[in-house]
Amino acid sequence: MVKYILKRLLIAIFVIFGVTLITYALFRLMPDDYLYNKFLAQSGTNPDWLEQYKRVVKLYGLDVSVIKGYFTWLGSALKGDFGYSFINGAEVISKIKRALPVSFWMNIIVTVLQLVIAIPLGIRAAVKQYGATDYITTVITLLGISLPSFFFAAIAIKIFAVDLGWFDPSLGLISTDFNGNSFQKLLDMAWHLVLPILLSVILSLGGLMRYTRTNMLEVLGADYIRTARAKGVKQANVIYKHAFKNTAIPLITLLAGIIPSLFAGSYVIEQLFGIEGIGYVSYTATVQGDIPFVMAYYLFITILTVLGILIADILYAVFDPRIKLGG
Repeated sequence: MVKYILKRLLIAIFVIFGVTLITYALFRLMPDDYLYNKFLAQSGTNPDWLEQYKRVVKLYGLDVSVIKGYFTWLGSALKGDFGYSFINGAEVISKIKRALPVSFWMNIIVTVLQLVIAIPLGIRAAVKQYGATDYITTVITLLGISLPSFFFAAIAIKIFAVDLGWFDPSLGLISTDFNGNSFQKLLDMAWHLVLPILLSVILSLGGLMRYTRTNMLEVLGADYIRTARAKGVKQANVIYKHAFKNTAIPLITLLAGIIPSLFAGSYVIEQLFGIEGIGYVSYTATVQGDIPFVMAYYLFITILTVLGILIADILYAVFDPRIKLGG
């Protein structure tokens, strides 16, 4: 096991190196230059804008080749220096720390609700195949997969915020006329997050329910399940002790994506509801070519993705002793 983990960590270093190199190259090759446009806009009031622009370009290694510029960034990153955002001049790490908590807690709640709702419904749909539960979950699955998040969110805002006024205003984390203590502020923020969280849960249920149902149906048709039933084993034990344990193995694969998703945010939901989480901030930085922020953000997500895959591989061996992690 230790040998396997060390081997995977070594491979992870090369994966992170490759991802960050490709990401840096893509952003360096973007046709638009946000920095140049930013300084050009100051040309009317700042006669030294061109010199200042050249200094910043040289500081970030943007005046040299892509490969040389990448290693300049990598050298600073290894020292923990990710520079300052092109957009507002804020320190990249501080900017990430400010935007991350909102998205993280939103995604924690969404993930827990998704697992608590989708997995039992998927199991129920498989056990009662072609029953009412199966048809209802199929409809929910189709809605969750088919409806674009921005379309569904726009409808929800129209109904619950505009027409009914339950979540008005729908933009932002805090009401514009808020005036209260810290506890009241927390409640106000929680109220503004209800609709985004509900939408995220509804949109994410479909795939997990279908995945659980499909794997559960496959396991329920296995010979050892029929043998257990023939021996008189209780239905609950057959389903949750024998069948679900083997169904959980494919579900572990989803763990590799859950870990980075907790920190990635949702730029569509956050943008529509005016929530300045990490998803919204990273989307803005990506569109505007904010290289220091984008590189730090994608490095962070890449590390979490590699970590998620490693944990999933280890859990395979935990849930199924037949799986051996070789060196």
